Amino acid sequence: MLTLPVVADRLGLPVTKVRQALRDGQLVAVRRDGVLGVPAEFITDEGTIVKGLPGTITVLADAGFTQEEMVRWLFTADDTLPGRPIDALRATGGREVKRRAQALAL
Repeated sequence: MLTLPVVADRLGLPVTKVRQALRDGQLVAVRRDGVLGVPAEFITDEGTIVKGLPGTITVLADAGFTQEEMVRWLFTADDTLPGRPIDALRATGGREVKRRAQALAL
């Protein structure tokens, strides 16, 4: 988990913009030991938010998921995907991940 200042540094943004990304559903964060953190896998090596993550967050939010539940779902292995949903997002941008997330809402 990355703290918000570390996320800001990796994205090349001020912390206020990271907080805005959280409010806008571009990222999700969870509290661990009182500290708000974003999973490191949500940020690419190039310093961008993983392609497809914001859309997946929107679909999961529409399905009623909390931010904790979103993180848990993204990091839980899925036999129908090549690994965890976050891995599929990082590899392909996640069209299939979004389909799986949409199915949860039905």
